[in-house]
Amino acid sequence: MKLITLARFTRVRPTLPEITGPLQFRCFQPDFVPRDPNAKPKRYKYPPFYDPYGPRPPPSDKIINLAERIAALPTEERRQIGPTLADRLRHPKLQPISVEGIDLGPQGGAAGSTKAEEKKAEKTAFDVKLEKFDAAAKIKVIKEVRAFTSLGLKEAKELVEKVPVLVKQGVTKEEANEIVEKIKAAGGVAIME
Repeated sequence: MKLITLARFTRVRPTLPEITGPLQFRCFQPDFVPRDPNAKPKRYKYPPFYDPYGPRPPPSDKIINLAERIAALPTEERRQIGPTLADRLRHPKLQPISVEGIDLGPQGGAAGSTKAEEKKAEKTAFDVKLEKFDAAAKIKVIKEVRAFTSLGLKEAKELVEKVPVLVKQGVTKEEANEIVEKIKAAGGVAIME
């Protein structure tokens, strides 16, 4: 009886080859060649720069003289080389790409700047900024800010104490004027941006 209970608790754990199988070790595979432990690592000669097209022949004397003459030209004349060569070699003129509907970001080039000017002229969304307020009217201003921002009392108080601060963004002109008037009536000074 003791022997059976002892056999139950003494469990023999399987060895690694039993778990992984006979050929899972790299040294048991047929193409394995053991590395010499005393061997030094191989040193490869890397080129100073990578050239995907391979070695090129050196430029001729004619090309070197031409490059020296171009480098000696004044800046204004060097600028004229590109367009003159394109015209002389009859390269097709580059056509402007339509960027309508594509956001080019703040550095959108000439097209981006003209669109920015149009947007300034046709501005439809405005921001309301609280500039300052009377210390005596602080509670009234907080109540007005809570009314149109749907903030809690604590958040509205923290917002008002950070003046100058944006209290409402992206509203129409009518809404912005209404908010400015309400803040002015409560004792604060707000502007529309």
